[in-house]
Amino acid sequence: MRRVLEKSLLIMMVVGSLTALGKPASAYVAHVLTSIPVASSEGRELEDAVRTAINDVLEHAIAFVPTLVDVRDARVVGDRISILLLLADDDGAAIVQRLTDGSADEL
Repeated sequence: MRRVLEKSLLIMMVVGSLTALGKPASAYVAHVLTSIPVASSEGRELEDAVRTAINDVLEHAIAFVPTLVDVRDARVVGDRISILLLLADDDGAAIVQRLTDGSADEL
């Protein structure tokens, strides 16, 4: 019985040390939809409204610092302009780049 207990303790120590030393890979990529009123859809006012909406997303909607901020689509829906953003950190931007290259079969 003592031998089984010693083996179990040894296995738990090895597994515990492996999980403590290992660092999981993480990449953050997010699609975020935001909108602004159509009333602000001319010239400098439109540019300021879009910039404000994007800054609001960066400050309040995500919990990582993006290195890639890309406007993927913008459409008028009713009385709003919907803006689809792609946000990614360094690792996520590398994954997005590989996906958009078209030559990559695997990640």
